[in-house]
Amino acid sequence: MDRLKNMADKKTSPSAADWQRIRLFAMDVDGVLTDGTVRICSDGTETKVFSILDGMGLVRLAQAGIATAWISGRPSEATTRRARELKIPHLVQGRVDKLSALGELAARLRLRPEECAYMGDDDIDAAAIAWAGVGIAPPEAMPAATNAAHYLTARPAGRGAVREVCEHILAARRSAERENTAKAASAAAATSATPVDHA
Repeated sequence: MDRLKNMADKKTSPSAADWQRIRLFAMDVDGVLTDGTVRICSDGTETKVFSILDGMGLVRLAQAGIATAWISGRPSEATTRRARELKIPHLVQGRVDKLSALGELAARLRLRPEECAYMGDDDIDAAAIAWAGVGIAPPEAMPAATNAAHYLTARPAGRGAVREVCEHILAARRSAERENTAKAASAAAATSATPVDHA
């Protein structure tokens, strides 16, 4: 645990402005939305365990107008079913070049790198993590991923790590909205207080 804390301490955490710019939160699936375990039953079917906390966070992002995407290196019916249940708008499977997949999606959505967050846990995620405006890794991720990340979650993969990121994005969005409301109110008050020249 001390090792993980030391890794997190070395990172320069994204600023509120960095989180506010995010319009797309993309992520790997295995080892991010799950703990990386895949169970293969005797009949050949595959099962995975997803966090309800993470699911709620992704639903709330959608309600706030933030796009979400899952980019997985391996096809999985369990992943497809969970994505369908959460209404994830962008599901990409069977792509090991995560940077290309993320870049193509960002281009299609007309988003700049600084408007994208990406979370991954393995070597094949590192380039996408580094490219994104906010690159994220869970604490158990491989060194290539943690070294590329701007932010390491406190919660483990499959147990609220994704929700933690969602909360940062949502909190930054709420803060920006409050600031805009305060500025608008201040401007309105200043306008109403301006003397009118009837000459």
